Amino acid sequence: MSRKNEQKKKSKKKKNREITIVTWVFTLLFLGMAGYITQYALTHKQEHLNNSYNGRQQLLAAQNRRGNIFSAEGELLAHTIVDEEGKERREYPYQNLFSHAVGYATNGKMGIESQANYYLINSSIPLSQKVELDAAGKKYPGDNVYTTLNVDLQQVAFTALGVYQGAVIVTEPSTGKVLAMVSKPDFNPEQIASIWDDLVADKDSSILLNRVTHGLYPPGSTFKMITALEYIRENPDNYSGYNYNCTGAITRGEDRIQCYHGTVHGAVDFERSFAKSCNTSFANIGLSLDKTEFAKTLKQLLFNQELPTPLPSGVSRIDVSLETTDSNMMQISIGQGTTSITPLLLNMITCAIANDGILMEPYVIDYVQSSIGEKVKTFNGSAYGKLMEPQEAEILKGLMTDVVEEGTASRLKGLSYTAAGKTGSAEYGTVKGDSHAWFTGFAPAENPEICVTIIIEGAGAGGDYAVPIAKRIFDTYFQ
Repeated sequence: MSRKNEQKKKSKKKKNREITIVTWVFTLLFLGMAGYITQYALTHKQEHLNNSYNGRQQLLAAQNRRGNIFSAEGELLAHTIVDEEGKERREYPYQNLFSHAVGYATNGKMGIESQANYYLINSSIPLSQKVELDAAGKKYPGDNVYTTLNVDLQQVAFTALGVYQGAVIVTEPSTGKVLAMVSKPDFNPEQIASIWDDLVADKDSSILLNRVTHGLYPPGSTFKMITALEYIRENPDNYSGYNYNCTGAITRGEDRIQCYHGTVHGAVDFERSFAKSCNTSFANIGLSLDKTEFAKTLKQLLFNQELPTPLPSGVSRIDVSLETTDSNMMQISIGQGTTSITPLLLNMITCAIANDGILMEPYVIDYVQSSIGEKVKTFNGSAYGKLMEPQEAEILKGLMTDVVEEGTASRLKGLSYTAAGKTGSAEYGTVKGDSHAWFTGFAPAENPEICVTIIIEGAGAGGDYAVPIAKRIFDTYFQ
C-alpha cells in the first residue's frame, strides 16, 4: 500500500507540475498578446480612428468643427462653412485646382482630407477655451493642417496641362516636399455629393483616380535612366567607351525595335545614345545586361513594392529574371513591354539622382497647428536611404544635362537657369504611333532645387509636349 500511495503522490505532483507549466505558458501568451495589442493601438491610433467602422469619428465630428487646410504660404485650401441653420458645409476656395491633392471629405475621404483626417477632426485648444465653448453651446475648432503645396506652381502646372489627361508632380529633392500635384481629368470637390451617383454608376470613369500616385504607365524612354544606371554599374571602368551604329532599327528573332519615327542616329557613344534617346542603342545595351544584377537594381529602385512615403500610392511593376527573353529585354530597356510605373516613383528616382543618390521620402503635410496658433506636430523630411552611389548619380546628372544641351529637351537650353532631364514617348495600346509624352528632370542642373515629372496621355513626343510644361514650371519657380 505504501508503494501505491507513493506512486499516486508522484503522479499527482507530475500532473500539478504539468498544469502549472501549461498555466504559465497561457498566462505569458495572454500577457504577450495584451502587450502587442496595446502597443499596436498606441502606434496605429490614426489608422484606427480613420477606419470607417470607428464610431468615434462621428463623436468627434459632433464635438469639433473640422479644421482648415492651408498651402505652404498660408492660403486657404479647404474650410468648413456654417450656414444660418447651423449646417456645416466643406468649401474649397480653389475648387478643381487642388481636387486630387486636397481631395474631399464628403461621401468618404480622399487626398489630404483623408491623410490628415486625424488632426482635422481633433481639437488642441486649451481646456479653459473648451469650457467657454461648452457653455455657449458651440463646437471646438479643429486643428489646422499646413501643407507643402505652392499655389503658384500648382496653378501653372494645372493651366499648362490644359485639356489633356495626365499628371504633374513637382517636388523639392533635398527635402521630399511636394510643391505641386496635378491630375486630370479633375473635379470640383464641392460637388462630390451631387455627382457621386453618376461617378459610381460609370464603371469607366477615372476622374477620382490620382494619376500622380496611382496612374500606371509605360515609362518609355525615361526608363533609359535606369538602363543606363545598370550599364554603368556593370561597366564602371569602360561604360564611356561604348559605341554603336544606329541604322534606325534592331531585330532579334521576330521582334524589331525602331527609333522614334524611324530616325537613324548613325554612330553613337554612350552619352549620345542617351541624349538622342536612341532606342536601338539602348535595346542593344539591354541585351548585354546581367539579368540577375538588373533585377537587384530594380528592387533597389522600389519596383514591385510599396513606396516609402505617407502618400497612398500604387505599385510600379516590372519583371526581369533569368527567364526573360531577349525580345523582352529589348522592350524593357527602352521602357516598353509590360513595364509600368507611377509618375510618383519616376519622380522619386529623379529626385535621388538630383540629391546625390539619397532619396527623401515625399510628403505633403508640413505641420499641424491648433486654432490659436500653437504647433501640434511638425513633419520634417525623412531620408529613406541610398538608391545609388553619389558617383553614379553624378554620371546620370551629366547624361541628363546633355539631354538639354544637345538632345531631346533642348527647349530648356539657354535659359537663366540650367536644367537636366529625360524625355520619353511611351507607346501604348494597339494603334502604332500612339504615345504618352513624358518628361522628368530638375533645375538648376548643378545644384538642384526643384524636380518636375510630367506625363501627358496620348500627346506624342515628350520633347514637344511635356518639356514646354516643365519650362513653364521652372520659369515660375525661378522668377
